[in-house]
Amino acid sequence: MLARIVAEAPEFFSYYNVVFLLEAMLATFALSAIGCVFGFAAGFFLAVSRRTTSHFLLPLRTLTAAFIEMFRRIPFLVTLMMVFFVFQGLGLDISMFSVALISVCLIATAFIAEIIRAGLESVHRTQWDTAAAMNMSLIQTLRYVIMPQAWKIILPPVFSFFILFIKDTALASQIGVVELTYAGKVLNNKGFSAALVFGAILILYFIISYPLARFGARLEQKLAAARNS
Repeated sequence: MLARIVAEAPEFFSYYNVVFLLEAMLATFALSAIGCVFGFAAGFFLAVSRRTTSHFLLPLRTLTAAFIEMFRRIPFLVTLMMVFFVFQGLGLDISMFSVALISVCLIATAFIAEIIRAGLESVHRTQWDTAAAMNMSLIQTLRYVIMPQAWKIILPPVFSFFILFIKDTALASQIGVVELTYAGKVLNNKGFSAALVFGAILILYFIISYPLARFGARLEQKLAAARNS
């Protein structure tokens, strides 16, 4: 096996193959990064909407809860297929990358919304009551009272979710999205050794994930120190 890997390495690491792998690596990172940024924004809105008490907004709270519970429990691959067939049924011609990105955004929104909700609820109830007694609006309460305390609880698990989700995007290869796992299958089908191909894919996943994991660990240490100070 080692002799085959050594023999194939010069051809495997040709210019076009390296560019192909780097483009697939960028697609993998883009799916996770865009999905999680969108998921954080949309998830924050959903989490805040669940904190409202107006009877007028009851339908919104119900829909929000249903959305979060549904997409937290549907496997990512099923979500991919569902989004694909919905757009196909509507007769809309969109790229497979767009299908995967929409699926990632749906899943990320549901999970991050729950993380943010837990972070908001970690702030003691008296903080909310004090802000209400001072006639603060919900937005003012969140901006000046709740979020300065809650973001220290919210950020570490959101960052961990982002790193974990990088690996989950490999399922996008099932619908033909050219990300790292799909690129590995293509190169393996060209006759290159599976050990060489997926060894390279493993290293590229590590290159994406490890720096982010180290940054997340440093961030968590700083936030933990801030919470204890």
